[in-house]
Amino acid sequence: STVQLSSTLFTLATTLVMPFYTIMILAPKKTWTKRVIESNIPHVVLGAMYTYLLSISWTPNTLHYMFATKHYLPELAGITQMFASTVTVASAWVHLLAADLFVGRQIYLEGLEHNIETRHSLILCLMFCPIGMICHIFTKVL
Repeated sequence: STVQLSSTLFTLATTLVMPFYTIMILAPKKTWTKRVIESNIPHVVLGAMYTYLLSISWTPNTLHYMFATKHYLPELAGITQMFASTVTVASAWVHLLAADLFVGRQIYLEGLEHNIETRHSLILCLMFCPIGMICHIFTKVL
């Protein structure tokens, strides 16, 4: 069923990102870490998972839920209805994982380039990406 498949992809995507954060945090200066993190493969895989989940979660009402107002702006009530589906929540989770890993990658690579400590920002980025970004910005300034 689509619910089972979305649950499996949810778990796979969650598991997929963990080794990348682990090596960025535990072995940031290793040359093999940089090589692995520079690869686009995890981003392509997460993007493919997201695209698939989005395609099976799409309904005729999706755009209506997203742009329900007369000004075609998202409205919280419509977005809440859209996320009532398990498959939609799984697609949103994979979307977040993909974006968070991309941001984490940028933080890591920028840290290497400018010799900035990034482990604390990456730990935050893994769980609370916007806070990890802010932390990295402040770390660069300090």
